[in-house]
Amino acid sequence: MTTLINFVTHSRLWRSFFRHGMPDNPLDRSLVMTTNIFFHLHPVKVNVKSIRAGYSMGLGVITLAAFISLTITGVLLMFYYVPSVERAFVNIVDLQTKVPFGQLLRNLHRWGAHLMVLITVLHMARVFYTGAYKPPREFNWGVGVILLILTLGASFTGYLLPWDQLSFWAITVGTSIASYEPFMGPIIKKILLGGPEVGQESLIRFYALHIMIIPLFMALLISLHLWRVRKDGGLAANEVKD
Repeated sequence: MTTLINFVTHSRLWRSFFRHGMPDNPLDRSLVMTTNIFFHLHPVKVNVKSIRAGYSMGLGVITLAAFISLTITGVLLMFYYVPSVERAFVNIVDLQTKVPFGQLLRNLHRWGAHLMVLITVLHMARVFYTGAYKPPREFNWGVGVILLILTLGASFTGYLLPWDQLSFWAITVGTSIASYEPFMGPIIKKILLGGPEVGQESLIRFYALHIMIIPLFMALLISLHLWRVRKDGGLAANEVKD
């Protein structure tokens, strides 16, 4: 048996999968992290204080999980939803009353969006409170601020899609407020609505922003955000107090 194990572990096939020995020394422990498709996302070394449950409270991980959940449920909702002023509200009603687990699917997406906004704000507050925005992490802090804005934008654009009275008047008020921006207010309102008031053009534009443009930028920036966390040495721990 020992001979067989030695033969397997020293075979060319084995070495094609595992390019180093048992991680019983600093070099092999480092290689375990850098050559693994999952482990390489994490820094090779982290400060033990930064992995305490009370330090980050897992807010970043929860935010990422919420984004993945919203992506999955959003794709499933696209099978039943048509961005048309004549059909949008009817589609939502049919989804909730006729489609098996449709009500559950919509609620998962809706409450998941509220959760992501809340957790993102708490995550930013945690980073600010612990001083994790300080050098060399100021660039990643800027990326996080942009992600917060995109998260709010995704929530705002998704609000119109049910096309009921609540969403119609909420977007009417929201875009009217945006028009008071001193430099490009009227232009911003026109770009969002596609016309003088909320209508079919507005629904199409909000739908495109909600399912394509904003999620694409969020996916790219989340990838950059996670990569920079790794390159900056994991969570900031030099500000953590004993």
